[in-house]
Amino acid sequence: MFTQELQSKIDQVWLAFHSGGLSNPLSVIEQITFLLFIKQLDELQNRAEQEASITGELINPIYSEFDKGLRWSYFKNLSPEEMYKLFQKEGGVFDFMKAYGGKSSSFSKFMKNANFIIPTSRLLAQVVEMLDKIDMQDKDTKGDVYEYMLSKIATAGSNGQFRTPRHIIKMMVEMMQPKLDDIICDPSAGSCGFLVGAAEYIQKNYKQEILKPAIQKHYLNEMFLGMEFDPTMIRIGAMNLILHGIENPQLTDVDSLSQANSDFEDKASLILANPPFKGSLDKDSVDEKVIAMVDSKKTELLFLGLIIKGLKIGGRCAVIVPDGVLFGSSGAHKKIRKEIVENQTLEAVISMPSGVFKPYAGVSTAILIFTKTNAGGTEKVWFYDMKSDGYSLDDKRAVTKENDIPDAVARFLNRANETERVRTDQSFIVSKKEIADNSYDLSINKYKEVEYEQKVYAKPMDIISNIQKLDNERKEILDELKDLI
Repeated sequence: MFTQELQSKIDQVWLAFHSGGLSNPLSVIEQITFLLFIKQLDELQNRAEQEASITGELINPIYSEFDKGLRWSYFKNLSPEEMYKLFQKEGGVFDFMKAYGGKSSSFSKFMKNANFIIPTSRLLAQVVEMLDKIDMQDKDTKGDVYEYMLSKIATAGSNGQFRTPRHIIKMMVEMMQPKLDDIICDPSAGSCGFLVGAAEYIQKNYKQEILKPAIQKHYLNEMFLGMEFDPTMIRIGAMNLILHGIENPQLTDVDSLSQANSDFEDKASLILANPPFKGSLDKDSVDEKVIAMVDSKKTELLFLGLIIKGLKIGGRCAVIVPDGVLFGSSGAHKKIRKEIVENQTLEAVISMPSGVFKPYAGVSTAILIFTKTNAGGTEKVWFYDMKSDGYSLDDKRAVTKENDIPDAVARFLNRANETERVRTDQSFIVSKKEIADNSYDLSINKYKEVEYEQKVYAKPMDIISNIQKLDNERKEILDELKDLI
């Protein structure tokens, strides 16, 4: 459980990093993630050794007898100075972690330029002591710790990139219900939150099936596909997935929209994404097949084209978009909406409250859910007006009782029964024809009807009479007070 005490300890370590001269939040979380990963390697070895005590055979150990001094369980008991030297020396703890998986592994490739930059032995010892108290076997606690650290990336709102809250990821995953044969992709992976969310869903809902060798192989090596051009974020994402049991995630260090990613076509059966908003690119650098679908410089539109291109026929998508995508009047806006409605199967538009991404930004967003068919199929679209996500919609984002997410998930999964809902309800159905007649406008306010309650007020003379009566009573009380004095 992620307690207030644990949060306070993380805050203290964060302040210690800042005091020690390491103030870049992304660098801080990267260093902490390195340590979490090193701790996890030791615990994986412990688990293997426990199994070996039963079977009599230690299969594929992470640490050899020669490397045992590099294990977390060993160096955590050293003095700060000895521990620091063990991290810094050639072939030491950090080098061992970088080489994990062999030189040919994708993980080692991402770790090639990683550096250990914790500035002092005292800070290293302090962080190790704090992390040692976290139960890494408790996935919820581990996830909460990681989520809390990610929330500290104050620069996350730059260039339109916003960290997707964990509960929003969980909602989208539950709506899409990943399957064991899926290839799940996030073309703007960041810290791989969507891929981790999908992995947790699979682990929870297919506990027995996932143990079958063929399914296990697919799950560990092929199921999760991500793209990210920021080298620090792709390292964090890779370690995040491995910490959650995905041994060989298929992550690519590439700008998703560029010609270098042109082979991303008909690859994924499920895409979960929150692409960058409000970015602007040079069209000459964008994959020509994406430009052919949506002739624009706006990243939020280009990513929709990329998603359609990257999905297999029959592939599904849940993607977060800024509200402007839903009603923008430019040719590119209308073209991509028409593409999704006419040539694919648009299933749902879920409007989210503007505070979801606070404190980074107050941008209003929605989730588009559609299936790639290249042959149409949209008949009616389910709209949902989410008014609360379980947290206050200010910068504090405090937990509240009001939460529409359970209702939204339940209604989406049973949207065939929503046909009798009326436009004044929180969810309702809109026909494809009506959407087409409105220039493919997908904003919920275009179709939602508001009920106005008639209020009857007193007549002006009655109000004046009541005021005069109150004045007289006030005067009488004031006169009584004077007499008392």
